[in-house]
Amino acid sequence: MTATRQSHEPGHRRKFLVVVDETPECDRAVYYAGRRAARTQGGLVLLAVLEMAGANQQWLGIADLMRAEAEDEARMRLDKFTARARQVAGVSAECVIREGNKADAITDLIAEDRDIAILVLGAGTGKEGPGPLVSQLAGSYAARFPVPVTIVPGSLSDDALDAVA
Repeated sequence: MTATRQSHEPGHRRKFLVVVDETPECDRAVYYAGRRAARTQGGLVLLAVLEMAGANQQWLGIADLMRAEAEDEARMRLDKFTARARQVAGVSAECVIREGNKADAITDLIAEDRDIAILVLGAGTGKEGPGPLVSQLAGSYAARFPVPVTIVPGSLSDDALDAVA
């Protein structure tokens, strides 16, 4: 059973969660979530997930090096999107780095931070579809997901996002 969200209780505020990755549609999700957070006096949480499946099969020193490089890349991406959210919406973001499966990392973070009330994902515009995470969370997994999921079309302009945020 999912814990009740507490984002509307005194001393709390609703947070928008965005999974940060290297895809172009990630910018659209950060833009939308930042604008929504600013307009509703909410918060923004940016999550980077390190999927290190192959690292455990490497020698310890190599695995540590792979993990350190992945963390550095994740921190740079988080810094980039934190600056982007500040630029477009004037909001600061909480940054979180987790290791493992993306869906598990998302649900674990939502379980830990009961102020997270909405997950915002960007949908890809390529012929390969909206992306694996959007497909997974919009599919059969959606019925038991702990918070609403907002899917931002990757093709929307800043003006179009401003109109709906």
